[in-house]
Amino acid sequence: MKLIDQMRRRAARYLDTAAVTIAPPRGVFSLSFDDIPASAWTEAGPILAGHGIKATYYVCGGLAGAVNMDRDQYRVEHLQALHAAGHEVGCHTFGHTSALRMSSEALRLSLDANAAWVAERLDGYRMTTFAWPFGDATVGAKRIVRERFALGRGVRDGVNVGREDRGLIKSIGLESRRLPDYDLEALMAASAAAKGWLTAYGHDVSDRPTDYGCTAEDLDRVLRLAKAAGLEVLPVGAAWARVAQ
Repeated sequence: MKLIDQMRRRAARYLDTAAVTIAPPRGVFSLSFDDIPASAWTEAGPILAGHGIKATYYVCGGLAGAVNMDRDQYRVEHLQALHAAGHEVGCHTFGHTSALRMSSEALRLSLDANAAWVAERLDGYRMTTFAWPFGDATVGAKRIVRERFALGRGVRDGVNVGREDRGLIKSIGLESRRLPDYDLEALMAASAAAKGWLTAYGHDVSDRPTDYGCTAEDLDRVLRLAKAAGLEVLPVGAAWARVAQ
């Protein structure tokens, strides 16, 4: 099964691409949080506000009020508060299920359920961007996502510049265990010099993060570096309107 999954992921990377040209007037940085652990709002929200930055929160309606990876997930009032504060809400499927584990019909039903759940709680709000759970995409799933969303954000490292697949946008992981492996200063500078679009995704934010989370200090440093590099910092949806041609 692992080999088959790897082949399907690889096929999605190279086949049936919907190429767009990424060419903003200046380099852009976008921050997003997947699943929305409660700390992505209660801890990260004040840091974002201190920097005057808006992020994108990729929500799974089925995780509201739940526990995931031993961490409390967001509550509905968190979602409503971050939306009211001007942050973007994006789609992450209803149940946080990998596209590798869903038929086309199951994926459509999951997207429908998530859209209805969010609209009911956010006064009819419509999500326009998508993030792949676990970064897993398939050729067939990309077609479905492209029909409904402006883009699908993946988890493959790199700066988006030149011709990119709008169904599988690159993004770096903000994980404390991985951040030392990045030369963040150089990455931000390269994004600015190339007039590219650098996106990043995080999860929980705490002094003792999960393997997929980061500390408050890590998050603050990333935002300071993006601003110091002269990158325009925008939520994913607003950035897309600026960068895509």
